[in-house]
Order: sequence, then C-alpha cells, then structure tokens
Amino acid sequence: MELRQREHIDAVVELTTRGVPPDALLQRHDAVIRSSWQRCVHEHGLDPTRMQEARILPWAELREHQERLEDFTQIARHGLTALYQQVAGTGYVVLLTDAQGVTVDYPGDPNSGISLRRAGLYLAAEWTETYAGTCAVGTALATGEALTVHQADHFDATHIPLTCTAAPVFDSSGRLNAILDISALVSPGPKGSQQLALQMVKIYAHHIENAQFARAHRDDWILKLNASPAFVDVNPDYLIALDARGRIVGHNHRARQMLEAELGLAAGDPHGESPLLGQSFERLFDARFDMLGQFVYARPSEQRVVTLARSGGALFLGAVPPIERIATGERGQAPSTAPAIPEPLAALSGGDAALQRQLQRAARLVDSPINLLIHGETGSGKEYFAKALHAASARSRRPFIAVNCAAIPETLIESELFGHLPGSFSGAGSKAKRGLIQESDGGTLFLDEIGDMPRELQSRLLRVLAEREVLAIGASRAVPVDIRVISATHHPLERLVRGGRFREDLYYRLNGALFALPPLRERGDLDWLMRKLLGESVVLSQAARERLHAHRWPGNLRELRNVLEYARAVCECRRIEAHDLPDGFAADEARQPAALTGQVGQVHPNDPHHLPPEGMLLMQYLRAASWNLSAVARQLGISRMTLYRRMTRLGIQSPNRRDAGE
Repeated sequence: MELRQREHIDAVVELTTRGVPPDALLQRHDAVIRSSWQRCVHEHGLDPTRMQEARILPWAELREHQERLEDFTQIARHGLTALYQQVAGTGYVVLLTDAQGVTVDYPGDPNSGISLRRAGLYLAAEWTETYAGTCAVGTALATGEALTVHQADHFDATHIPLTCTAAPVFDSSGRLNAILDISALVSPGPKGSQQLALQMVKIYAHHIENAQFARAHRDDWILKLNASPAFVDVNPDYLIALDARGRIVGHNHRARQMLEAELGLAAGDPHGESPLLGQSFERLFDARFDMLGQFVYARPSEQRVVTLARSGGALFLGAVPPIERIATGERGQAPSTAPAIPEPLAALSGGDAALQRQLQRAARLVDSPINLLIHGETGSGKEYFAKALHAASARSRRPFIAVNCAAIPETLIESELFGHLPGSFSGAGSKAKRGLIQESDGGTLFLDEIGDMPRELQSRLLRVLAEREVLAIGASRAVPVDIRVISATHHPLERLVRGGRFREDLYYRLNGALFALPPLRERGDLDWLMRKLLGESVVLSQAARERLHAHRWPGNLRELRNVLEYARAVCECRRIEAHDLPDGFAADEARQPAALTGQVGQVHPNDPHHLPPEGMLLMQYLRAASWNLSAVARQLGISRMTLYRRMTRLGIQSPNRRDAGE
C-alpha cells in the first residue's frame, strides 16, 4: 500500500467516525463528497481500510443490462460518439451506465488497455456507491446531480488516481434513466481543472435527454421554451409534452426543475415519477390550452411570449402539434421500414397508433430470451397481448401457462407454482404434483398481477429466473426448466419496490422490456374492436355508436365485451339500438361537460378559435388539400369514413356540398 493511500484511508476514517472532522478535510472535500463518505460507511457498510478492485460483470449479465436499455442507447449513441471525439485526445474515456451503475456503452476501443479495465473505465464495469464507494457515477445516481469526483474525493483508496465527471440523464417521466461519465487515469491536481469536463458532460447529457424526449412524444403537443427568442426554436432549455386534454405527460429535467420551483414543490426522488405529470397547462401558464395555435412556428419567436401563472416570469414558447406520421413513397405507398408484425400480434389492433408502436417493438422481441413486463389498466388486454407474443414465437407449440397471482390463495400459491412431493406439508396428499412453472417447460409462463405475489415467494421466483431450475416443496434436488416469463400488472411496480413490497432485484429480472397498453378510452380503433366483437351479422345504429364512443370505459376491453354481448342478446333484427345498451350505461357521460367526453359544439363550425388543438391541426390538413377528404385520409393513413367521423366530432364541416351531404 502506498503512503498516499494510507493517508487517504486515515482521512476517510477521521471524517466518518469523528463528530466534527478537521478543518483541513472540510476545506479539501465539499459537502456532497463528505455526505457520500458518510453514506458509504453508515448506510452501505463499506470498510475504508479495504481496497477493492473494479467489478466487471460477466458477458451474460452485461447483455441483460444492455437489452433493458436498448432503445435508449440507440438514441444516445450519437451523443456518446460526439463527446468521445471531443475528449479522446486528452486521455479521457466516455462511459454510459444504466440506472444500476453498470456500464452498458463505451464508444472507445474495448481493447485499448489493461490499465483501463483494471481501473473499471471499461464496458461492463459496475460503479455504485454500494460497491465502489464515492465515485462520479454512484454519487450521481444517489443524488440525481452532476458532479466531479476528483482523485482523493473517491472513497476507496484504489480509485484516488482517477478523475471522474458524471451527469444523470432522465427520461421524460422524470426517472433517472442513465449516467453519462467521462473519466481519466491521470489528471492535474486541482479539482478546478475539471470544470470544463463538468460543463461538457452536462451539455451532452442534456442533448441526449432531449433526443429521447422527442422520440417518446412524437404524438403529443411539444412545448419548447427558452428565456431568449433567438434560441427557443433551435436550442430550447425546457421541453414539455401535453396530451390532447392539455395535461403534462412528459418533460425534460430542466423543465422539471423550473416547474417545481414555480409551484413551490420540493425536489422529488430522482428515481421516482415526476409529480408534475398530470398537471394542467393552465395551472402552470397564464394562457389557455386551446390557444396553443398562436404559438406555432408560423409567428415570429419574439411574438410568442407566455408568462408563468404563479411568478409572472416570461418565457418564449414554440408549440409543435402532434403529427400523425404516414410516410409515403413516390407511388403513395408507405415504405416498409418497420419489421413485419406477426399475425397473432397484428390481430390485436385496428390501427391505434400507441398500440401499433408496442406491437412493432414486440415483433422484434418475440424470440428474444429476455423476460417481458406488460403494464396496463385492469381489462386492457394484458393476457391477450401475452398470448399473442407466445403464439408469434418459436415456443408456440409448447404450453402457455397463465397464473393469476392475485386469484390463488396465498396459502396455495407456493405449491401451485413450484409443485410438491407427497406428504410434504399438511394437506399435500399422497401424490406428487408438478407445479405450473414445470408445466410451462419449453413454453411461456404468464404471471398476471405479479405485483400481488407474496414477498416471501418472490425470492424463490428470483432463483428460478436466475438458475433456470425449480425446486418442488419437500424436494432435495432442483429440476431444470426452459421457460420464457411474461409478467403483467396494473400496479406501478417501481412504487411497490420503493415501499419495500416488491423485490428490486426481481423487478429488474422481470422487466427485460416493458410494454404499456393504452386504456380503451384512449384507443383510436374502437369501431374496429366493436366490429370484431360483434361480427358481420350484427350492426350498430348511429345513436348506439355515439353512446359507445362517449363512454369512458373504466372496465376497458372486458367491459366492452360484456356490453356488446348484452346488447346482441336483447336487440331485435340483429340491429343494436341505443335502448339495447345496459340500463344506466353512459349515464356518467351524460352529466359531463363536452370537453371531457371529446364532443365539440357546432356553434362555430370551422372557426379555429373554437377548436381544440386536434381540430386546429386537422383544419391545416384539410385546407392544404383544398378539402379533398380522400387525399387527407390517405395522408393520415385512415379511412375516409373515420376522417368524416372525426370531423363531425370536432365540429368541422366541409364547404364542399357533396362531402357535407355524405
């Protein structure tokens, strides 16, 4: 052990064990570093006298971490490469880690040197405070803030030659998604020498964050805000996404910090969902959501000023409306850039944009070995989605075993899942029983409502996923199993993890890829679903169809099926009228204002001042096409009748008499 390392260990022990550290340590290390050292000793149980080599995960574990973040790393790769080109000649390496501190991308040469691998500046290295102590990645994960951990700032004396600078990258829901880090084996002594490195890593983290935001919210209103009119359209500081009702569905991290300060909210958990989601546009800004059309790029940026509702601060705003993207080739055909969706998956959608995106992702993962997690409201079709994934995969000839973790009594779920030997517990019986996990060998195990699985069984399930073997109750030898696990829940599992009700390690095992199913009230293919459920022999009257469209569908697909089955049973002449729907159906919508049910009054047809943002966008399409409905329908990728129904709902009337009379 070198003298410098001994002195460093003494300093860490002195600061973490004495109530008041010496003045020299207070001057040498800022409050963030001192707090991290305290966490390392008193929360993580690390011994400052023990020096540990960098931990490099095996290839199989690295692939699991990479696959979970695959979509994000594809977006981030350009930013990583650009940053690496800026710093490579100065001795720095660039690392991208996931939210567990594992390096999942490394734009440098993986064969660049034994010294980098030994130091942990390498692909698959794990940098967390729990293992490595105070370090740029681990402390950025713990605090949610960008920082430099320079030489003796590190907790572990092994790392004191290094200088490391990291910035967190957040997703649009406010969760810490990754860490961008630049590090070097050697550097000048003063910590101030890394100020430029800190600014660079923060800038590139911001660029990556904004690129991911733009990809995630192509179908929402995007608000770009800046204090300067010259930069609002080209380099906005703040990004906010709004849904069709004017509520926040996403933002970048700078926008979160600005809006939390505006509302007087304390900074939230960097690993939790933002408290701003669901807030209305009108609560935050002194403007109406239905007037966003005044802030589109057609007007000079100097005229697009909006004030914050609480503080009165002024910002310049550029509003980008959602665009239904149907790219057409020269012959008017959509180019086939996305992978073909297998028939079992394609049969789940009638063209709803949000669901189609999930199906396209699923098409790429049908035969992937990673486990899948499906999230959606009760009745939104999670089991149908899982069955379609199984049917589209190479496992389709093997069993699909569905287990509802909320329906099996807690006293029986262990034996149901894992099986038991004769007489292994009271009531076990005289015959052995194969568990459902073993029954699904070679096929797919679907764990519905996984959030309701008792915590004591979660560790046993984790072992099955890790070891690919199952141990029956009363058995002494485990049996190997080849299963693909698909889980589903309506619970926010991250919240259960934070509350200690769900194991974090099991959550990351199950969440190889997450699919979020839209609730029925947000789907755009309701007519297709109704035709599919009713078949060709039963028709809906216009009045019945309008009532079905007005309903909020709290029970989702399950409720829709029940309503249509009832109406089909009581209707006459195979035609469903409004009075054939169940008693009290849609009564709640009758009492709601038009803004909540999606209906727009017809008092001012075609007046953009009385149209919602969706209507203003549609008017742009119609006027650009000189009210040629067929051309607009092709451009939007919908049928002509769907376009006409959308116009009717929004209160838009065609000035062409022939179209108006259809």
